[in-house]
Amino acid sequence: MMSNDLQAEADYMCCASCGITKAEFEYELVPCWVCSFYLVRYCSEKCHEDHWPQHEALCKERVLRNEILFRQPESTHLGDCPICLLPMSTGLGKSMIQSCCSKTICRGCSHAHSLHQKQQRQVRVCPFCRHPVPKSKEEVDKNNLKRIEANDPVALREIGKERYHAGNYEESFEYLEKAVELGDIAAQYYLGHMYQKGEGVEKDE
Repeated sequence: MMSNDLQAEADYMCCASCGITKAEFEYELVPCWVCSFYLVRYCSEKCHEDHWPQHEALCKERVLRNEILFRQPESTHLGDCPICLLPMSTGLGKSMIQSCCSKTICRGCSHAHSLHQKQQRQVRVCPFCRHPVPKSKEEVDKNNLKRIEANDPVALREIGKERYHAGNYEESFEYLEKAVELGDIAAQYYLGHMYQKGEGVEKDE
């Protein structure tokens, strides 16, 4: 049930063309039937036509924005960026994994965070967990080791990939298998690839 305050607000919403309120009109004011923008309402088709020259630009902009919005996928196998909550792009180089927390951040959020830190002359930290950004490969490896010891599936998958490219298929399989058991979808893909090629495991015919 609508509260008294909301009801009063709705009663005083007026036609964008002639200015008549819902309370005066005694009927529901109708949103623009092109963009359905609820803040622009009309009491009649004539008022909509009369107000169209003023509303047209905003209307077309809103329709275009809705088309772009609803063309976006609901999500990908990578999930959503934990900062902006938009679906993660599957394109190469469109996201990056933080060694400190194993969170995958989209490039947009990472870039915006980096610019902000430069402008504020702040010490560089992870955009998600605020851990200081590692300054060397040794620090990155140390962070990864902590995540692996914590059974982080992303860290397990990444070390599995690293071992695979180094030709150490046995260790790669162990890490990837553990990541799969913890629910990592990407690790399942790499594990399937190893079975298909018979790398470190019996080839799946």
